[in-house]
Amino acid sequence: MAANCKNPRSKAGAYRRFLSIVLVTLVGVLLLVVLLGTNSVSNFVSQSPNESSVNVLSPRYNNSDYRLILNLPKQSELSIQLEKRNQLRPRNTDLYPKLAQNHITIVLYVHNRPQYLKVVVESLSKVVGISETLLIVSHDGYFEEMNKIVEGIKFCQMKQIFAPFSPHVFPDSFPGVSPNDCKDKDDAAKKHCVGNPDQYGNHRSPKIVSLKHHWWWMMNTVWDGLKETEGHTGHILFIEEDHFIFPNAYRNLQKLAAWKPKKCPDCYAANLAPSDVNSRGENWDSLIAERMGNVGYSFNRTIWRKIHMKTREFCLFDEYNWDITMWATVYPSFGRPVYTLRGPKTSAKMWIRWSTSIQNGKCSSLRNQPGYKAGFKGWGGWGDERDRALCLKFAEMYRH
Repeated sequence: MAANCKNPRSKAGAYRRFLSIVLVTLVGVLLLVVLLGTNSVSNFVSQSPNESSVNVLSPRYNNSDYRLILNLPKQSELSIQLEKRNQLRPRNTDLYPKLAQNHITIVLYVHNRPQYLKVVVESLSKVVGISETLLIVSHDGYFEEMNKIVEGIKFCQMKQIFAPFSPHVFPDSFPGVSPNDCKDKDDAAKKHCVGNPDQYGNHRSPKIVSLKHHWWWMMNTVWDGLKETEGHTGHILFIEEDHFIFPNAYRNLQKLAAWKPKKCPDCYAANLAPSDVNSRGENWDSLIAERMGNVGYSFNRTIWRKIHMKTREFCLFDEYNWDITMWATVYPSFGRPVYTLRGPKTSAKMWIRWSTSIQNGKCSSLRNQPGYKAGFKGWGGWGDERDRALCLKFAEMYRH
């Protein structure tokens, strides 16, 4: 009997030791996988601006649990419906069943300015080669008149996406206006209100912060959250509702994207317009390398990965404009000037400033880049911790 009682205990001890070995082994394997994954991302991000890969950090779709994982705001009925619409297939596939193999996807991001939207849509309809590509229209909320204009597009494949967490979709709660939100320069302790002021003492304005939220949500969604752009290795062109696109824009951009690796390997992007609002181009036969502009800009997935790695810099900088945030803190963190390549004549209209040129196929004067001086802390409007947290969550939406 004594021998029989000992045997089960001995087996139990051996089993526990076996489980311990298995657990230690699994932990070691998981740590190795994490380290290898981190190294692969670091190696990928250190590639030159013109290198590209589609196998790193592949997107995930239809993850119904991501809202719970990220603790995103509770969705309204409208927000849920907009997110469902984001999964719809592109329109006009019966008219344009195939995209050109080397197409450059175009993303038009809009708010609620129908008079401007009509102009840019009309200009796009006259662009040579537009029928070869996919147009994605990203809406900052839902506005019926804007929606009707976009649904009338018939000149190419077209897909609409709607920011489901836009402040314009939440009229009575964050990220819109909450009843107990602090306003203007309220003292939160005295008023017993909610919110963190920016560096100038001002509390958040949902209409203002929506600009940065929409751009960041759109970028993460277009690059990492859509089946239509999965595996897209080339450039994606980004334009706004108040831009005007010339008929030669698409063909010019195709040439710039093809020339960029050879003519300007240090350039991160290709632009359709000078960064100087008053410039119409140089009117000589030369390519231009200049500070990256915010009118008709395009880049590839490699550059997006570099940008995404700077999520904290983007989301924590007290500046409500996405473009100033990029110029003042994200681009400088790359460690070298961020230049874009464009032609000598404009192919799109809007604003900001140019600097250097490329002549005889070589890039010149890429060292001194104009921009915001060291120590610039932003114009504010982005001090509320809720906005910063939501921004950080957008960067993780498609990575669970």
